[in-house]
Amino acid sequence: MAKTDTRQLDLSIGSPVNLWQRLRGWFRSSDDVVLYDRVLLWITLALLAFGFIMVSSASLPTAERLTGNPFYFMTRHGLYIIVAVIGMAIVSQVPLRFVEEHSGKLLLAGLLLLAMVLVIGHSVNGSKRWIKLGPLTLQAAELAKLFFYVYMASYLARRQEEVRENLKGFIKPLVLLFVAAVLLLLEPDLGTVVVMSATTIAMLFLAGAKLWQFFGVAMTCILAIILLIVVEPYRMQRLLSFMEPQKDPFGAGYQLMQSLIAFGQGQFDGLGLGNSIQKLQYLPEAHTDFIMAVVAEELGFVGVVAVIALVLLLVYRLMRLGRACIMNEHYYGGYLAYGIGVWFAIQAFVNIGVASGSLPTKGLTLPLVSYGGTSLMVSCAAVALALRIDYELRLSQLKVTPRSGGGR
Repeated sequence: MAKTDTRQLDLSIGSPVNLWQRLRGWFRSSDDVVLYDRVLLWITLALLAFGFIMVSSASLPTAERLTGNPFYFMTRHGLYIIVAVIGMAIVSQVPLRFVEEHSGKLLLAGLLLLAMVLVIGHSVNGSKRWIKLGPLTLQAAELAKLFFYVYMASYLARRQEEVRENLKGFIKPLVLLFVAAVLLLLEPDLGTVVVMSATTIAMLFLAGAKLWQFFGVAMTCILAIILLIVVEPYRMQRLLSFMEPQKDPFGAGYQLMQSLIAFGQGQFDGLGLGNSIQKLQYLPEAHTDFIMAVVAEELGFVGVVAVIALVLLLVYRLMRLGRACIMNEHYYGGYLAYGIGVWFAIQAFVNIGVASGSLPTKGLTLPLVSYGGTSLMVSCAAVALALRIDYELRLSQLKVTPRSGGGR
C-alpha cells in the first residue's frame, strides 16, 4: 500500500481544507485507502430511491383526494429525502467521541420530547405523537429511539463487566426503558415500545448478559405486552381482527383485508409499477405503514423479495461492523452498530409482518422506505453514525495494518 497521510483523511468538524476532494473520495475508489463502507451507503441510497418511487406511486390518489394536488406527498417526500441526505452528510462528520460524551444529554432530550408530546402534542386518530412546528410535524418517538440506543451503547461500553457479572448493572438500563415505555404508552404508542424493548434486550444479550437474565426480562416484556393488549379494548379488537379479519371485513378487519388483497393480486411479478388497484382509496395508509402492500401488488413476489434482501443486507453490514468494532476493542461503536442493526431488523420485520397479515396491525414505518419526514431523517442519521463508526475503525487500523485487496 502506498504511503498515506492520515491527516488528509480527517473528516472531523471544522476542517474545510480540500472539501471537494474529500467529498469525491467518499464516492470514488482509491488505490490507497477505502474510507468507509461503500456497500452500506449504496444500500441506503437504493432504499431511499426505491422508497421515493413507491411513495410517489402509492400516494397519488390520496394526495388528490386530500389536497387536490396528486403530487403533494411525492414532493414532500422528495424534500424529506434531500434534507435527510444532507443531514446524513453532516452527522457523518461528527466524531464518535463527541456523540459518546453527550449520550446522556441526548437521552434526556429524548425523554423530554416524549413528555412534551403529552402536553403540547398534536393528536391524530386518537394518538398524541406529534409536535407541530409550523407546517412541519416532529414525531418525538423516532428521535427518542435513536437517542436511547446512543445512550445504551455508551452504558454498555462503560459497564460491560457490571452487565455481565452483576444483576444491578443489567437492571439499570431497564429502569430507563421503563420510564420511556410509560411515556410512550401514554400517547399511546405500543409499537415503539415493542421495538425499543426488543432492541434493548438484544443489545444486553450481545453485551454478554447472562442467559437467565435475558430470558427473564424477555418473558416479563411478553407478559406486559399481553396485559397491555387485554386491558385496552381497541388493542384486543386489533388482535381479534388480525386472527380472523374476514369476520368483519368492512370494520376492524378492513385494512388487513385490503392489504391481503393487494398481496394476492400481485402474484409473482405484480401488476406493474403504478397499476395498483388497492391504492385507489381502498387501502388506508398505503404510502406509510402499508407501503409493502403496494410493493407486493405492483411488483409482486419479486419486488417484495428484493426489498427484504436489501434490508437484510443492510442489517448484515451493520451487525458485521458491530462485531469488527468489538473485536478491535472499539466497544462504543460496536454496541451502537449492533443497536442500529437490531432496530432496523425488528422494525422492518414488524412492518412487513403487519402488511402481510403475519402480525397484528401496528403503525410502524419501513425504515428508509415509508413516507414520514421524522422517520426518514432519523433513519438516515442512524446510518450516518454507522458510517462514522466504520470510518474511525478503518482509520485506526490504517495505522497498524495495510489494506488487503478488494476492500468493502
